[in-house]
Amino acid sequence: MEKHPGSLCRNPHELYFLRMQRNREKMEREKVERELNQGKKKLRVCVATCNRADYSKLAPIMFGIKSHPEEFELEVVVLGSHLIDDYGNTFRMIEQDNFDIGSKLHTIVRGEDEAAMVESVGLALVKLPDVLQRLQPDILVVHGDRFDALALATAAALMNIRILHLEGGEVSGTIDDSIRHAISKLAHYHACCTRMAEQHLIAMCEDHSRILLAGCPSYDKLLSSHHREDYMDIIRSWLGDKVQNNDYIVALQHPVTTDIQHSIKIYGLMLDALLSFNKRTLILFPNIDAGSKEMVRVMRKKGIEQHPNFRAVKHIPFEQFIQLVCHAGCMIGNSSCGVREAGAFGTPVINLGTRQTGRETGENVLHVRDADTHNKIYHALELQFGKRYPGSKIYGDGHAVPRILKFLRTIDLDEPLQKTFCFPPVKDSISQDIDHILETQSALSVDLGGTNLRVAIICMKGSIVKKYSEHNPTTFEDRMHLILQMCKTAIQDAVCLNCRILGVGISTGGRVNPQEGVVLHSTKLIQEWSSVNLRTPISDALGLPVWVDNDGNCAALAERKFGHGKGVENFVTVITGTGIGGGIIHHYELIHGSTFCAAELGHVIVSLEGPECSCGSRGCIEAYASGLALQREAKRLNDEDLLKVEGMDVKLSEPITAAHLISAARMGNSKADAVLRKASSALGVGIVNILHIVNPSLVILSGVLASYYKEPVQHIISQRALASAQTIKVVTSDLEEPALLGAASMVLDYATRRTY
Repeated sequence: MEKHPGSLCRNPHELYFLRMQRNREKMEREKVERELNQGKKKLRVCVATCNRADYSKLAPIMFGIKSHPEEFELEVVVLGSHLIDDYGNTFRMIEQDNFDIGSKLHTIVRGEDEAAMVESVGLALVKLPDVLQRLQPDILVVHGDRFDALALATAAALMNIRILHLEGGEVSGTIDDSIRHAISKLAHYHACCTRMAEQHLIAMCEDHSRILLAGCPSYDKLLSSHHREDYMDIIRSWLGDKVQNNDYIVALQHPVTTDIQHSIKIYGLMLDALLSFNKRTLILFPNIDAGSKEMVRVMRKKGIEQHPNFRAVKHIPFEQFIQLVCHAGCMIGNSSCGVREAGAFGTPVINLGTRQTGRETGENVLHVRDADTHNKIYHALELQFGKRYPGSKIYGDGHAVPRILKFLRTIDLDEPLQKTFCFPPVKDSISQDIDHILETQSALSVDLGGTNLRVAIICMKGSIVKKYSEHNPTTFEDRMHLILQMCKTAIQDAVCLNCRILGVGISTGGRVNPQEGVVLHSTKLIQEWSSVNLRTPISDALGLPVWVDNDGNCAALAERKFGHGKGVENFVTVITGTGIGGGIIHHYELIHGSTFCAAELGHVIVSLEGPECSCGSRGCIEAYASGLALQREAKRLNDEDLLKVEGMDVKLSEPITAAHLISAARMGNSKADAVLRKASSALGVGIVNILHIVNPSLVILSGVLASYYKEPVQHIISQRALASAQTIKVVTSDLEEPALLGAASMVLDYATRRTY
């Protein structure tokens, strides 16, 4: 028994009295809750299912609702391909699950072409009002991106019925994206599967308070039941007694309605590749989308249904389908199951064509987007068949249904039905005139270096229209005064230059919180520059939006918009100048980190006993390879009279720099060459570490030392990196002013609403 503090010194009778009092209070609370629940109106939930695929997602929710009869009333509406014999009459599995189907609506117009899909939506819209008027649901649950679901959402929205949309915010490709997003705009509530989908819904101006990050409901059953002891019995019942675990293929390919003929061609190539691959294959008929009949004709023309290696089926119960996918040697096609559910098992998947373009996937998926030859698909089968990958839980953790039920309980039916959208703030519109139209959209860019303070007007194409430079003051007040003075001068000049300034971008050394526009900690080169709010005073003084970021991050942003990183999904920029810095672009986005110190590449440690670094540590890349480090070594060699070689001109009054060290090495000075080789090795090893952590496809060297380091770093990568990273290319930046261009890119991207 747990002992509370002080209980040992209390009278045991007092303890008994307190315990009894607590029990009595608990019983009274439970009584009040029961009375409240008895008086509370049950939530009438209508779940509408259109096909076998969406039922696998809706069934766990339906079971959850049914298990709480004191809180919910469940109504089930069945329509679409559930009621068609060619697709297995799958409404029967709903009845086998002991759900009472309140309405069956025959809504599919036969023909399976684009016109038939439109007519099916129209037929559903004709039939649904009577059903919804009779059922009077408080909320309608619809799933996904099917044309049937669009009809459901349209009817409910026009009849003032609240809508809960499952799996909104996802991106997959084809017409499905448009339908899914249209349903999201009609829906009042959202239960999405992934963090990225949630962010997409927010970007679509949906109310954050009405979005639930639940995970995929099918994962609740999928993760709890795929380790069945009788899985071999299920496999053999569908594929025959001789089939072995991990030695068969599951194929499921649907039409792509925006390019039907091409998807039919891919389907034929897939069948040819499967015939050549000569493995036992379970192939499911395509869904009811336009083009499905032509795909079935292709399958029959190739004799798939009679081939001894193939088993062609219209429908498999979800629980059994889980086992078949889990234990398959490979899954092939373009079904969302391949990029979603199969990832939970680590089953290797070959995704063909564009139907799932944009879906989040695990490492088990091999994309063959341009599946234009039989050999390409065959080679993909050779690469994937029989592999096993780590299980992925991108789409759920097995607890979606409890979250959704809890979300349903919070719905207040007394709240206004009218949706509200969370639009980003915009300025009042202004009248247009010819001068305004002809203006060049531009950014005011500020670069705060250790020595100089620079301001530039930069246009949308990345051209520097005009640049200003002053010595960077040593005090905070003088520096802020000079920034504002230079910016105001540039704004005045912009009028004469026909440039419309959209905002101010600031690049500065040190650690920066870009969300607040605050310099958190400065470098040693800039004094009185910590805990400085740059955004507020500059924005207030100039009347313009202000963006602030670290100079290394700005260099990466410049490459992303104007340089070698344009169109590259993952790359790293390394600045080799007075110090060592850089930025990391991952999935086209800049990585800042939890405390805004990501990509401090100069402070990657490459030796535990190396020279002391300016950060206070030892063995950092910056302590070996920065301009300051090379200058330090050059001075040491010069002091020891080991720097100068024959033919090298060094004046007594001239300060020793890194350039002298490089010059001496090129003229045969072995000591200088050794220093530079050590610096190159340190930088190369550091970059190898970066490759192994973030695995970019490109490394861009920027700064005054970039051209010198390029070849040595590429050589070290080829020697020391893992085989998978040895071919990653190292290039030198072509940008003359990466800090200024990067600061400008923040303005040009965000102020023109190109990214959010």
